[in-house]
Amino acid sequence: MSETILVAVAWPYANAEIHVGNITGSHLPGDIFARYNRLKGNRVLMITGTDSHGTPVTMSADKLGKPVEEVYKSFHEGFIELFQQIGITYDLYTTTHSENHFKVSQAMFLALQKNGFLYREFSKQWYSPSAGKFLPDRYVEGTCYICGYESARSDQCDRCGNVLEPEKLINPRATTGDGALELRDTEHFYLDLSKLEPDVKKFLQSRSAHMRDTVIGESLRKIESEGLKPRSITRDLDWGIPVPVDEPQWKTKVLYVWFEAVIGYLSAPIEWAQLSGQKEAWRDWWINPEAKQFHFIGKDNIFFHTSQWP
Repeated sequence: MSETILVAVAWPYANAEIHVGNITGSHLPGDIFARYNRLKGNRVLMITGTDSHGTPVTMSADKLGKPVEEVYKSFHEGFIELFQQIGITYDLYTTTHSENHFKVSQAMFLALQKNGFLYREFSKQWYSPSAGKFLPDRYVEGTCYICGYESARSDQCDRCGNVLEPEKLINPRATTGDGALELRDTEHFYLDLSKLEPDVKKFLQSRSAHMRDTVIGESLRKIESEGLKPRSITRDLDWGIPVPVDEPQWKTKVLYVWFEAVIGYLSAPIEWAQLSGQKEAWRDWWINPEAKQFHFIGKDNIFFHTSQWP
C-alpha cells in the first residue's frame, strides 16, 4: 500500500549564495529520499523555498547598497536556477515573500491570538539615536551573558545556541556602526510557549517510533532544564509580513522571520495545491493522520523545530 509523504527541506536565506555544504546537508539528501519513495510508488510532495525576510536579508542589502527587494529577488532567482541545473526534483520551490505565504502566516497569527496563545508586552530593545530606529537581532552584537561568546547576536548566541534577551547582552554594539546605543521601550507580540509546554512534551514523548532518539532526548532534556519561555514574534522592521493588527503602532512592525518562515511547511503545500488545480489537495499531507513528514534540516535548528514547530 502506498504512503503519502511530505519531504520538507530547509529554506535557504536570501542573503548569500548556496554552497556545497547547503546542497549536501539538506537539499541532496532530501532529493535522494524523495526519488527513492517515488520509485517505491509512494505519493511524495517535496517542497522548500527562499527564506526571504529578517535581518540577514536586510543586512545583506545594506552591505550591497541596494534595495532589499532587489537583493532578495536576485538570490531567489539564482537559487531556482541552481536547483534546476543540478536536477533537484522539487514539486514546488517557492518563497516566503508571496501573497499566499503572507495570508497563511497572518491567519496563523490571528488563530493563535484568538485562542489565547499571544499577548502584548513592552520590552527594552536597543535603539540607535543616530539612525533614528530600533536595531533588532543581527544589527546588534555583544558578549553572551550565558557563555561569554564575544560575537553573540542580540537575539541568539551561535556558540551556546541559547535564545537571548537583548537587554542583557554585554557590551552591545551596532554591527552597522551606528554609534552609541540605548535601551528604549517598544511593544511586541509574544507567543506564550509556556502554555504549550505540557502538550509539546506529551507530543515528543509519543513520537518515539517516528523521531530519532537523540532528537527526542535532547529536546526533552532542554525543555526539562530550561522550560519553554514566551518568545517575541514581531520585530521593528519594514521588510517582511505586516502584523495583522489594525492599530497605528503596528504599521512599522513585521512578523519575526523565525515565526513565519516555518509556516512555509504549511503554506507551500497550500500553494502547490492551488497551482495544481486541486485546491484542497494539501490536506492529504496535513490533515490525513496516515501521512508522514520528513524534515531535512541542520542539527542547529532541531530544538527550534521540536519546540515551536513539532
